[in-house]
Amino acid sequence: MFKFIIFTFSFIFSSSFGGEIITSQNYTDSSQLLQVLLNSINIPMHPYIDFGNTAWVLTATALVLLMTIPGLAFFYGGLVKRKNVLSVLMQCLIALSVISVIWVVFGYSLTFSPGKGALAGFIGSFDWAFLNHVGFEPSPYTAAQPYARIPHLAFMIFQCMFAVITPALIIGAFAERMKFSAYLIFIILWSIFVYMPVAHWLWAQDGWLLKMGAVDFAGGIVVHINAGIAALMTTLFIGKRKNHLHSHPHNLTFTVLGTGLLWFGWFGFNAGSALAADGLAANAFVVTNTSGAIAAITWVILDWIFIKRPTILGVATGAIAGLAAITPASGFVDIYGALGIGIFASLICYIFVIIIKPRLSYDDALDAFGVHGVAGIWGTFAVGLYATPLVQSAYKGLASGSLHLLKVQSIAIISTIVYSMIVTTIIYWLINLTVGVRVDEAEESTGLDISEHNERAYTIIE
Repeated sequence: MFKFIIFTFSFIFSSSFGGEIITSQNYTDSSQLLQVLLNSINIPMHPYIDFGNTAWVLTATALVLLMTIPGLAFFYGGLVKRKNVLSVLMQCLIALSVISVIWVVFGYSLTFSPGKGALAGFIGSFDWAFLNHVGFEPSPYTAAQPYARIPHLAFMIFQCMFAVITPALIIGAFAERMKFSAYLIFIILWSIFVYMPVAHWLWAQDGWLLKMGAVDFAGGIVVHINAGIAALMTTLFIGKRKNHLHSHPHNLTFTVLGTGLLWFGWFGFNAGSALAADGLAANAFVVTNTSGAIAAITWVILDWIFIKRPTILGVATGAIAGLAAITPASGFVDIYGALGIGIFASLICYIFVIIIKPRLSYDDALDAFGVHGVAGIWGTFAVGLYATPLVQSAYKGLASGSLHLLKVQSIAIISTIVYSMIVTTIIYWLINLTVGVRVDEAEESTGLDISEHNERAYTIIE
């Protein structure tokens, strides 16, 4: 009906002013039709709140929240010993609570508000603290829809869920051996001094990496590389778990449940980053599912080849690797790119988790670096290989004949690795010098559920 009205008016105006009749044949979005019509009669169009786009982004926000609680909580919780499962659930739940408050007080402002002076490209200001100037007006941030936007508040809360899950991912590195008090201080400081600056670099309008041309559609750099490198550093500093070589998942049923919830939530993570219910969101949805699926299949094949039987843990790990790898690329690649990204995500992560980790003998307990960090690096690099103008016309990868995107993506990867490595190290050592990071040997043997929280997940005797 809306297109019929536009066509009727376009016929009237074109007849009156000698212009060309506008049809809906080449326009699948009503806002595009309206824009073309208004341009044809020299009426400027301004950003407005689109109800459909708003509904989708709010739904996507809930999906991303689901990834942390209960998705990641169950995924990680099933992989630890049963005497530590509550500590993991607690760490995920408190991350949601603490980071949500920090975000609305000043975190969103530091990340997305315009910076000032020489630091403008590196960090925002406090102009939007306590959500000042963040209300019902159209968001200043958009993807492929310059006019049909969402409320600024909707964009803010959507981004909040990314800020929540990123430090929670790092739990996988130091699981079963970090003090809860140290963890609390760590996620607060890390979010402020690592997550917020890196997110500003790539997602704020004046971010230095964004201005250079680097892209990160849904968090391959900001979330996965950033958290993955922090996970590696904390793993190296905190040391190995007691008897870590004999540590086995206590409940793979939880892990599979968590995998399903993460996969489900990832559609909000990636497709929601289109910030509209449009073709770009649909593409991100399709390539996300495809990459996760082919990566899961690839890991099963590798298990079959090297250990002679497929494993449910392998399927889950492969799926997460594929989903993490497609995250930065989901708004830039088509189905061919998704297949390539998913296959190589499993291959590369399998090498890091199954071969490199045992040989180097570091205890990345739940493979936060080996899966999220490594997959994030590969996926970000792959944007420079597979980006196609068929998805977004402004972006071309090496397969489409351009080397520029590959260069700037490499700069973004290296910059994030170095920054996250250095600042995470400083934060860790400051906490270790003050409150101490690791529980003592007796508390670790007892389990963090009892020693840190005085609770049990199960009533059976250990």
